[in-house]
Amino acid sequence: MATRVGVVGASGYGGAELLRILAGHPVFDVTVAAAGSNAGERITSLHPGLVPYADVTFAPTNAAILEGLDVVFLALPHGQSAELTAALDPAQRVVDLGADHRLTDPSDWDHFYGPNPAAEPWTYGLPELPERAQQVASSTKVANPGCYATAIQLGAAPLLAAGLAEPTDIVVVAASGTSGAGRKASVATSATEVMGSMSAYKVGGTHQHIAEVRQELSAIAQALVTLSFTPMLAPMPRGILASTSVQMGDAVTLEQLVAAFESAYGDSLFVHLLPDGQWPTTGATSGTNCAHLQVALDQTTNRATVVVAIDNLGKGAAGQAVQNANLMCGLASDLGLTTMAVTP
Repeated sequence: MATRVGVVGASGYGGAELLRILAGHPVFDVTVAAAGSNAGERITSLHPGLVPYADVTFAPTNAAILEGLDVVFLALPHGQSAELTAALDPAQRVVDLGADHRLTDPSDWDHFYGPNPAAEPWTYGLPELPERAQQVASSTKVANPGCYATAIQLGAAPLLAAGLAEPTDIVVVAASGTSGAGRKASVATSATEVMGSMSAYKVGGTHQHIAEVRQELSAIAQALVTLSFTPMLAPMPRGILASTSVQMGDAVTLEQLVAAFESAYGDSLFVHLLPDGQWPTTGATSGTNCAHLQVALDQTTNRATVVVAIDNLGKGAAGQAVQNANLMCGLASDLGLTTMAVTP
């Protein structure tokens, strides 16, 4: 029996990626694809590559049209989900790709997202974090992590959980493709500005994903995590490459670092520690729900560097949302998802 699902915010890049993945899902059936300002338009007028939806039009965005659906995916701009979720059936399964339900501290929302009031926090849906898959499976409301936040946490969490890293000295530099900024037209993400160039943005602790990374890693480390994060815009449409540098404890060896990642992800379907000497590339994760990572130890500074590659629209958004929905519905977590990239 098919599981009836709805995608809200289907006109954006994250919504389009959801539609693409769900078109090949053996259980989930897209019943509603809503996009408020584009209601009544054909889906393929905005997303011509989504051929299976050639005869489908965008629906208006309201709670009534989502009534009775088994799963609802929300791919709305930050601050727009909470009002809609408040009108939905409390028993309805919902995965929110926005930030509205990620944060437990209202002051973090005020600082990074305001002025909209903070919403109720939901189960944080990064299944590879300790015990998180079980929590997602028993939840009806899940907050999908941010794209940068996913890459950073996958790289740092095993070292903090194993007690190998100092939680007060984490430095991240990460580059994202332009789709991470959303579909709305902007000079800063236009081809003329981006092609052949890289740039930093939101430097100095101002990027919004810092809040959720600090929140979740602090819980894992059982200590307050201090994070310095510099995001960069790369001349590519999709992908994230995150380099995380962490101060190690005394006498930590590379073998211990590798063992921590093997223990954390050895059975993972989606997170892969690469063979020695092989480093992650964004192309190798493009179109997938995978994360590729590698670790090195600089013995002169006693710092570990973890490099993680993901597709910001895949594991960083829509792919992870489907993974969470699979768990919520008692399905195999990889159902309808691929680990094979579209390369070159």
